[in-house]
Amino acid sequence: MTILYILAAILMLGIMVTVHESGHFWAARLTGIPVKEFAIGFGPKILSWKSKKYDTQFFWRLIPAGGYCMFYGEDDTAGEEAKNDPRAIGRFPVWRRIVTVAMGPVMNFLLALMVAACIYGSIGEDTHGVYGYTVVQQITAGSPAAEAGLQPQDILIAVNGEDARGLADDGSAYKISQLIDRYAGSPLTITVQRGQETLSVQATPRYDESLGRALLGVTLLAQYTPGYTPVSLPRAVALGADYCVRAGGAILGGLRDLVTTGKGFEESSGPVGIVQLIAEETQTAARTSRAEAWLTYAQLLVLISVNLGLFNLLPIPGLDGSRIIFLIVEGIRRKPVPQRLEAYVHTAGYLLLFSFMIVMTFKDVLKIFR
Repeated sequence: MTILYILAAILMLGIMVTVHESGHFWAARLTGIPVKEFAIGFGPKILSWKSKKYDTQFFWRLIPAGGYCMFYGEDDTAGEEAKNDPRAIGRFPVWRRIVTVAMGPVMNFLLALMVAACIYGSIGEDTHGVYGYTVVQQITAGSPAAEAGLQPQDILIAVNGEDARGLADDGSAYKISQLIDRYAGSPLTITVQRGQETLSVQATPRYDESLGRALLGVTLLAQYTPGYTPVSLPRAVALGADYCVRAGGAILGGLRDLVTTGKGFEESSGPVGIVQLIAEETQTAARTSRAEAWLTYAQLLVLISVNLGLFNLLPIPGLDGSRIIFLIVEGIRRKPVPQRLEAYVHTAGYLLLFSFMIVMTFKDVLKIFR
C-alpha cells in the first residue's frame, strides 16, 4: 500500500462522516433548532469562524476522517440549561428533534444511493455478462480436492474432457458443479491451468447426503465478463436503490449472525481494518486500470455508507437509534426522560463502543503484522 491509497481511504471515511453530520446540521436548520458547533475533521484546528446570524461556531480540523454537530444543552445532564437557554435543544418539539437525529443516517443512505446511481449511469446495466471458467478460492483440508493436489488460484478448464466453462443448463450453478454431480462417486480427470502450465489431476467427489450432491471440497469463483447496456437516469436510480437495498440486507444478515452466533467476528473490522481494506482493494483494482480503481472505490463507498447508516440506527446507547428511542418515549410520556438517566445510558454506550473499537483496532493491527 502506498500513502496515496491510505489517504484516499481516510478521505472516504471523512466524506461519509461529514455527510452524516451535515444531515444533522441541515435538518436542525430546517426545523429551527440552533446548532452550537459544527466541525469537519477532528484534531487540531486549522480554521474557524462564527455565524452571527445563527450563532454557530464552525471548525475545519486537521484530520479529514470525522466531524461533529453539537447542539445547545446537549451535554446538560442536570437540565438547567434547557430551562434557562431558549436555544437548548430540549426546548424544541419532539418531532423536530427526531427529524434532526434521524437525518444523519438518512444522509448516509442518500449518499450511497447517489453514488450507486452514478455508477450505473456511467457504466450501464449488466444485461449480457458471460461466465467463464471457475477459479479455486479455498480448499477444505482432507477433501478430495486436497488429496488430488488442487491449489488456490487453479483454473478448472474441463472435467473428463468436457468443457467446464459457464453456468449449468438451468443457470442455477456453475457448470463444473453439474459435471461433478454427473460423475458422482467416479474418478474424475480434471484439467487445470496453474499459472502458465496446464495439467490434469485425478479426484473422486464425495456425495453429501445433507446437501444431496457430490462435492470436491473447494470454494469456487467463476471468471466473469460483464456486458453493459446504457441506461436512463430513472433506471440508474432504480438500479442504485436496488443495489443499496441488497447491500443493506447483507449487512443486517451479517450483524444478526454476529450477535446470535458470533459468526463473522474474525472477518469484521474497525477503522484501521476498513482503511486497509479500502486502500488494498483500490490499489489492486488500479493495477487493471484507473477506471477500475475509481469503480472499486465508489462501490466500497456505497457499501460502507449503507453500513454506517444502518449501524447508527441500531438501538445501542450513544448512537442515533438510541436517541430516537428516547425521543419516542418522551413523545409518548409527554415529558422527557430524566436528563441524568439519559446521560448515564449514553455514556455507558460510549464506553462500550469505545472498548469495542479498541478491541477491533488491536485485532486489525495484529492482522497487518501477521
